[in-house]
Amino acid sequence: MRSISVLLALAASLTSVSASTFNNDFIPAGASVQVARSDSLLPRKPREKDNWGNAVAHDRKKITIRASKNDTDDISDEFLWALKKANNGGLVHLKKNHKYVIGKKLDLSFLKDVYVNIDGELKYTNDIKYWQANNFYYPFQKSITFTVWGGKDVKIYSDSGTGVINGNGQAWWDGFSGAEILDPNNVFYRPILFLTDNATNIEISGLHLKDSPCWTTFLVRTKNVIFDNIYIDAVSTNASSLPKNTDGFDSLNVDGLTVTNTRVNVGDDCFSPKPNTTNIFVKNLWCNGTHGVSMGSIGQYPGVKDYISNAWIENVTLLNGQNGARLKAWAGPDVGYGYIDNVTYKDIIIENTDAPVVLDQCYFNINETTCAKYPSKVNITNVNFINISGSSSGKNGRVVADLTCSPGATCDGIHLENINITSPAGSPPQIVCENITGDIGVDCIPASEADD
Repeated sequence: MRSISVLLALAASLTSVSASTFNNDFIPAGASVQVARSDSLLPRKPREKDNWGNAVAHDRKKITIRASKNDTDDISDEFLWALKKANNGGLVHLKKNHKYVIGKKLDLSFLKDVYVNIDGELKYTNDIKYWQANNFYYPFQKSITFTVWGGKDVKIYSDSGTGVINGNGQAWWDGFSGAEILDPNNVFYRPILFLTDNATNIEISGLHLKDSPCWTTFLVRTKNVIFDNIYIDAVSTNASSLPKNTDGFDSLNVDGLTVTNTRVNVGDDCFSPKPNTTNIFVKNLWCNGTHGVSMGSIGQYPGVKDYISNAWIENVTLLNGQNGARLKAWAGPDVGYGYIDNVTYKDIIIENTDAPVVLDQCYFNINETTCAKYPSKVNITNVNFINISGSSSGKNGRVVADLTCSPGATCDGIHLENINITSPAGSPPQIVCENITGDIGVDCIPASEADD
């Protein structure tokens, strides 16, 4: 009995290790390292495994760091230290009711088999001068970001559901004076809140992604990324400087993108995979005030082939937006080419939305004359719209679906089924179709016969 008591006491003493006693390693002030249950001297139980065959949270070494004292108390160095300490099997915990301020750009592309439990708030500073001079730049649509997350087997989550990643976007929206990212004269670059690059097996769950200066998420050269139970919003406190380009989800060169059980309240695309994204699954998504659940845009850059393929979008609610279910491809004299193939929108509710179902192959801001002269070269094939219901805003008269395909590309295998969308402009609602090969499954009219 005495030997068991000694073992228990010894195990307890090893559970929380102070900066002065942990193997003579340097530990920042206010940080701690807690050994994993399986590393203690207690009898071992069979170890659970996560989706990737690695240890679950309670079997991991846990690292904590001090919280920030105020919004200028930068703990970037401590956070980086914690992630390096937790790499290869550990866990970093940011505690509930505490704020952790990041004021330096962080390259986290080295991560491997690490959990990051954000129960508190991870908040970026709004030092515009610093971030515009110190960031990670991506040529695609002149994107910049605060932090690059990368590596393999990375889980970022909130156990308590209280975790926040805050982009502190208000100062950026106040400062950019309406210059959107696609404006060729824009030099006021705004950071993306959450970006992955060269990453495999990334899970993000239970978090509030708040007030991104620009896109909320951007997944680049990433394989198998999952978002679940996420809330995204970008809400200005200044009516004269509304958020712009604050998309919920964007991607580039991604294989395996899943979004489930998520709410998005932003003023741009709710969900918008971009070039070379495949194997997409979306279910139980709610979007308010957005530009829709869009495939694309693709075909932007001259001579470059883009594609989006294998997308399943199910049980989505789109409210008070500009677009609902949308596909978009570039047209003009200096653009690329490619295809969108095998996309299904199923069980979609759309209310008070300008263009509930739309195929836009005259993107971006191309007038009819230029679009006709230089039509899009993006093929659209095997696209299904099934069980789509709700109402338009009436902005486009009685038109509730506009499927105007490019004369410069193939448009085949487009199928609509059980479409029940009304318009306050009157009835019956109208569905426009142009340049589509074959029967689309419902009655449609050419654009020349539609309401203005």
